[in-house]
Amino acid sequence: MKGKIQHINPEEIMKSLAFSQVVTTSGTGKTIYIGGQNAVDADRQLVGQRNIREQTVQVMKNIETALTASGATFDNVVKLNIFLVQGQDATSGFQAARPYLAKASNPPVVTVLFVAALGNPEYLVEIDATAFVPEE
Repeated sequence: MKGKIQHINPEEIMKSLAFSQVVTTSGTGKTIYIGGQNAVDADRQLVGQRNIREQTVQVMKNIETALTASGATFDNVVKLNIFLVQGQDATSGFQAARPYLAKASNPPVVTVLFVAALGNPEYLVEIDATAFVPEE
């Protein structure tokens, strides 16, 4: 049996262009878990100090790099957990993430949480991802 990713948006639940309501995976394939990414570049430098838009772009770049290293793309992402520090402009963060999410033919399931703080007081956003690469 080959692997499959299915996006489900029941008529009885609000349909969004930004995220799916349900994603199922079945069959054989590889599941990828990407730990929470912050706006730190390869040189260990914080990108976008006090700027949610710039930090989100760096976080999405980090996720894309992790996906590529694992043999996946944003098309394989089935779940994102987004942690925003309270008081941040979520709209700016989502706009910064949109070009990366637009690379997927279907949007993933998304959970957004506002938190008091992250592991470093300069971090404004952290995102972790789960992806599934079906076996061909």
